[in-house]
Amino acid sequence: MSIFEGSAVALVTPFTQEGIHFDALKRLLDFQLDNGTDALVICGTTGEPATMTVEEKHAVMQTAIQHVAGRRPVILGTGGNNTAAVIRESKYAEDLGADALLIVTPYYNKCSQEGLLRHYFAIAEQTTLPIILYNVPGRTGVNLLPATAARLAEHPRLAAIKEASGNISQIAETIRLTRGRMDIYSGNDDQTLPILALGGKGVISVSANVIPRIMHDICALYLSGKTDEARDLFLEYNPLNLALFTDVNPIPVKTALNHMGFAAGPLRLPLCEMSQAAEAALTETLRRYALI
Repeated sequence: MSIFEGSAVALVTPFTQEGIHFDALKRLLDFQLDNGTDALVICGTTGEPATMTVEEKHAVMQTAIQHVAGRRPVILGTGGNNTAAVIRESKYAEDLGADALLIVTPYYNKCSQEGLLRHYFAIAEQTTLPIILYNVPGRTGVNLLPATAARLAEHPRLAAIKEASGNISQIAETIRLTRGRMDIYSGNDDQTLPILALGGKGVISVSANVIPRIMHDICALYLSGKTDEARDLFLEYNPLNLALFTDVNPIPVKTALNHMGFAAGPLRLPLCEMSQAAEAALTETLRRYALI
């Protein structure tokens, strides 16, 4: 069974200068729930967990699960580059009531393909939750290869991959080797339709922070067989997808949400605000789509 089909938002974490803006977080969750988002990913890359304390991450996870209250699947990001620590976080997420885990490939210390196998198998043996593997070599320096994915698909709890390699040929081969045993989700908004066309189940989306209904509809149309309508909607909004990646994620999407009145708050160093020229271009795109 798929964890979800359609569009899952990779939700930002709203900050104040002092900590987490919990009221703004609940408002963002409601915006997603009211606009068709099929699942919510909390403390993924877009949520800036790398600059959050453990206590902050746990508080955000707990708030999200309690506020969503079973209305959509909640997927918690528990990845890291220390297998033992990932296991501890994954057990915590399970105890909180998460529906699934998102676990990125280890970064910085990196590892071989054999290391990836041992890392994910070790985690899967210590939780009862389904796991979405997250392949984003541009951030981690580690690429989860199709043959490795095929071996990981043998484990019943290694249920899916968020594919953000950007390499459509590789993604096609991963789908071929894991078909029927592991779901594939697009990890890049501008590749949502191509990955759906290859047999993907949906997208884990940054753009859904600002256009949740549109991202839901693209996937729903395609998955219901209305492929021409899905393509047209995807092409109409793809310039916005591209605009939200004109700087390091989540800088543009948080900037966009602030302009839209959602109090997403500041970024945390080493992330910083966009240049004035880049922000002006982004706001012009938001106006073009009537978002501000």
